[in-house]
Amino acid sequence: MDFVPSASVLVAYSIACFVLFVTPGPDMSLFLAKTVSGGRKAGLAAMGGALVGCCVHTLLAALGISALLAASETAFLVLKVVGALYLLWLSIDAIRGGSALNVRTEGHKPSSLWATFLVGVGINLTNPKVVLFFVTFLPQFVDAGDPHASGKLLFLGIYFVLFSLPLAVALIYAAEKVIAALKHRPRLLRVLDYSFAGLFGAFAIKILATQAR
Repeated sequence: MDFVPSASVLVAYSIACFVLFVTPGPDMSLFLAKTVSGGRKAGLAAMGGALVGCCVHTLLAALGISALLAASETAFLVLKVVGALYLLWLSIDAIRGGSALNVRTEGHKPSSLWATFLVGVGINLTNPKVVLFFVTFLPQFVDAGDPHASGKLLFLGIYFVLFSLPLAVALIYAAEKVIAALKHRPRLLRVLDYSFAGLFGAFAIKILATQAR
């Protein structure tokens, strides 16, 4: 299989994937925030959406479209603004309809799993850092002159999704256990709501400061 990298490349890439996964970002914050506010199913729905977004990025990178997007100042600026506004909306939503309010069941209607899934897709697709990951990081593991470069980029992107999947599921299940222990302490849950709101706001600012390469 010409599109499969060598074992040494896969080992190095796996280590890099793990480091990237444990580095906090909008996707991870979304998984946890949705788990806090809507339970395990909501967290898994958000995770599924983000991983589908990664699959789309993988396809775009293999086709060379992501590189064109990153090279266009106007397109990249639009992506940054949309991504930042999306995160700011999530920040406000975390405060208005957070986990503590859900526990009290004060008439708050939780989002459907489909809506949560779409939020995961949207956060991933509008994150310029994810675009740069697929444009600048993946190619480091593929030789520029390799005739099977597109196939290897596609393989590495899908590998990243499959590698991240069990880690994300474990993270969500662990978060659910913690939330179950805090359900009778709504004040602490409210602190989590504001913490996630702050994280989303910080990531929005960070995204606006992202520079194309």
